[in-house]
Amino acid sequence: MSEQTTQSQQPAVNQQQLDVLDQLLDPQVQASLTALVNELPKLAEMVTTLTQVYDVAQGLATDTVFKNDMVNATSEIVGPVVKSAKGLAATAIEAKDRADVSHEQIGLFGILKLMKDPQVQSVFRFANAFLEVSKEKQNH
Repeated sequence: MSEQTTQSQQPAVNQQQLDVLDQLLDPQVQASLTALVNELPKLAEMVTTLTQVYDVAQGLATDTVFKNDMVNATSEIVGPVVKSAKGLAATAIEAKDRADVSHEQIGLFGILKLMKDPQVQSVFRFANAFLEVSKEKQNH
């Protein structure tokens, strides 16, 4: 009877525990565990650093002053770009509307006159430089 009470007091080993033991007997698993144990100090240091980074990020994410400063800084950077893009789009739309209404024919002398215009010259210089750079990049 004492043998039965001893057996009933010992917990039964289930299949899951046996699977874990089988895995621990695998030499590759043992080598991996050894490598992991050797790297634990580095892992602990990394976890500490990541925790500190997380704490800083969490603090910044909940700081309303920081968020407002970031929104204002972004607005200061993006605002002029948006304004410039809107101005360019408005100019393009207005030019298209004018061109659609106009039935003026531009002849050879009209083109020669346009070629003297500083803005047209600027466009030609840009187009020429763009083509040169494109050709250089294509050759390399």
